[in-house]
Amino acid sequence: MTSQTGHDTIVIGAGIVGAACAASLAQRGRRVLVLEAGFAGGGTTAAGMGHLVAMDDSPEQLGLTAYSLRLWDQLTPRLSASVEYERCGTIWVAEDAEQMAMVRAKQKTLADAGIASEVLDARQLADAEPCLRPGLPGGLLVLNDGVLYPPAAALQLLEQARSNGAVVREHCAVTAIEPHLVRTAKGDQSADIIVNAAGPHAAELTPDLLVIPRKGHLIITDRHPGFCRHQLVELGYLKSAHVMTTESVAFNLQPRATGQVLIGSSRELVGWTPGVNQYLARRMLERAIEFAPALGRMSALRIWTGYRPATPDKLPVIGPWDVEAGIWVATGHEGLGITTALATGEILADLVAGTTPKIDPAPFHPRRAMAEVAHA
Repeated sequence: MTSQTGHDTIVIGAGIVGAACAASLAQRGRRVLVLEAGFAGGGTTAAGMGHLVAMDDSPEQLGLTAYSLRLWDQLTPRLSASVEYERCGTIWVAEDAEQMAMVRAKQKTLADAGIASEVLDARQLADAEPCLRPGLPGGLLVLNDGVLYPPAAALQLLEQARSNGAVVREHCAVTAIEPHLVRTAKGDQSADIIVNAAGPHAAELTPDLLVIPRKGHLIITDRHPGFCRHQLVELGYLKSAHVMTTESVAFNLQPRATGQVLIGSSRELVGWTPGVNQYLARRMLERAIEFAPALGRMSALRIWTGYRPATPDKLPVIGPWDVEAGIWVATGHEGLGITTALATGEILADLVAGTTPKIDPAPFHPRRAMAEVAHA
């Protein structure tokens, strides 16, 4: 089915995941229309840290992040300066001997997946990151992790899609999805394939989809070039990020190309509750200062919140929702949407084309069994 405007595929959402889906689908010859309720690269994408990081909280997540990082490596030479890409690496910081054992286990897991890393002892950690408090026993440096500016990366992916004929319409909110049809205030649009990539809003358009908003805070400082050289994450981050507690904080520090420092992170299951949670933001900042005491003498320029699309089993939903109706989904990436956007686009485009993806898509199937998570 080709609509009167000439497209056969609609992607709902122009965040980085929707942009990556549009780019991959258009590259394979689909005639793509992207509909965005706000502005391209906004929403969850604009609120995120922008890390490209290998995550090993589950074999499935590691497989997805490793695949996507390979795709980012291939794209890196073509990224514009506005994307602010830096391969700074990530250091997972240990606090005690027990966590150093976790470091060694983590290195083996990453090595088995073909991801290079180095165990740092106390002296090597202090030399690598003088901003960290004295006495930490070491950590794990994952060499090829990086950071970028997510909105600019999303815009570049959309330009890639446009170069293959895609059309992007901003300020065009989708109000409903029906078989081979989307409804908007500006008129209905029909297509063979409809991809719901609306991030934390995806379940509003596909009501049985088990994706909920998970709120987070970030703080950015004034300019302190060289304060930290790598992305710094405490080993306890995995517990904070990937266990569905009501609220949690974990140390996560990121150097930006501007010389600023981005401080995270927090997570809350509070639905769409707006505004800054002062108590949680204070806990997040105190945790960061525990690891990097000099942060307490720096000025914070801005604090903001955003909503990540989370699933009960911590894996995204990528693939067919209702093949007969032409409805597909690509969301639920929580805090890994930037990292896994390219792999998501490729997996989805392969499935739509009827070709076999480079990794097994079954763990990400939207109809897999998941226990629903209660939230406010």
